[in-house]
Amino acid sequence: MIPVPGFEGRRVAVFGLGRSGITAARALQAGGAIPVLWDDGVSGRMQAEAEGFMVEDLTRADWSGFAALVLSPGAPLTHPKPHWSVERAHEAGVPVIGDVELFARALAARPQGQQPRVVAITGTNGKSTTTALIGWVLKQAGLSVHIGGNIGIGVLALPEPTADAVYVIEVSSYQLDLTTGFAPYVAILTNVSPDHLDRHGGMEGYVAAKRRIFQAQDGEALALVGVDEEWGRKAAADLRAQGRRVETISTVDQAADIAAAPGVLTLAGAPAVDLTAARSLPGRHNAQNAAFAYATARALGVSHEGAVEGLLSFPGLSHRMEAVGRLGAVRFINDSKATNADAARQALASYPAVFWIAGGKAKDGGIDSLSDLFPRVTKAYLIGEAADAFAVTLADTPHVVAHTMERAVELAAADAAAAGGEQVILLSPACASFDQFPDFEVRGEAFRAAVLALGARPEPAA
Repeated sequence: MIPVPGFEGRRVAVFGLGRSGITAARALQAGGAIPVLWDDGVSGRMQAEAEGFMVEDLTRADWSGFAALVLSPGAPLTHPKPHWSVERAHEAGVPVIGDVELFARALAARPQGQQPRVVAITGTNGKSTTTALIGWVLKQAGLSVHIGGNIGIGVLALPEPTADAVYVIEVSSYQLDLTTGFAPYVAILTNVSPDHLDRHGGMEGYVAAKRRIFQAQDGEALALVGVDEEWGRKAAADLRAQGRRVETISTVDQAADIAAAPGVLTLAGAPAVDLTAARSLPGRHNAQNAAFAYATARALGVSHEGAVEGLLSFPGLSHRMEAVGRLGAVRFINDSKATNADAARQALASYPAVFWIAGGKAKDGGIDSLSDLFPRVTKAYLIGEAADAFAVTLADTPHVVAHTMERAVELAAADAAAAGGEQVILLSPACASFDQFPDFEVRGEAFRAAVLALGARPEPAA
């Protein structure tokens, strides 16, 4: 755990007692603060009381006595309307921050020369794979690495800082909205496409939240920006106009600082990194992830050879293009983390033909934007709340409404076996999971279980 100084003897309101809230309370208490906790749910309050925290109904509290409100990223800051705790904090002139900002303040409070370096990753898609990949490459190079944030362990639950440590942190737009002094040594924006627009008041607010990852960087820090979309190109141009240190990464523009194509990274116009042996990094989108990891490793002093070795040995990320089993000549790929159409596009584009399992709780636009890839779909198996709507979109593509994961896997396996030859069954839902599963991880494990229940043998690690 990382103790948070700066609030010694002062009351700090903590709203939202999930993973980040409880961890923030522990870190504040360890730093000498008096955290005052509340949650709209009874279970969260019971856990806080069981740990001995002060639990107080913040709807009735005297907010003039609070030094800050630490808000759960799940509670709306501005849209569709501010959470009631945010309104109370604003009325009392109390700053509203999140766990990533507490993390930043804890690191900044360390003596000069003893502050660890931070790599932070955000973006609409690819940030979890990029985070895991960077962490892996740096660890293989012998660095002391701690990985967390929006992936895995909350930032304040990571080990206490040491001068030689590197923190590799995935940060969401919700978390970035609650930061002011977060200043990564390497800040990465993988890509931007419409997502979470209801929470940010539209695309402009969403992009602004993502760009906050660069807001407090100093002149020595590095900004790595994906420039395949107009929002990334604008961000890179603005940062360069400010005299910032920027490197651009693209899968379409050979003039970018690093051009990423399937199997190769090109630097300054010359092929520099051969990725053809990287089994866990198939497709153009994974080449982009590899480019971010390579650039980060080099910025942190890892040799070219060390960075490449790390890329080639990466075992992959669970639920993201994860090979989970094989039944005869049929391979099963778990891409449950594809919770929107843009993420599913990356997976569909990686295979010439697939038996596609899709559906769940649809995002705005559904799968309409994927129509150019429908010719790659041998047959689709639709599950969850979106199944009927997706069936309409796929009217000219062979499909069946399977409703459940188990039925979809069963039907797809039978059809793929009947087709003969090497075949791929791809779970890439293009949807949130919340209609049938609590999160994408549980959905992915349901897919894995259904695959293994058919008698498939697990795929060996890369």
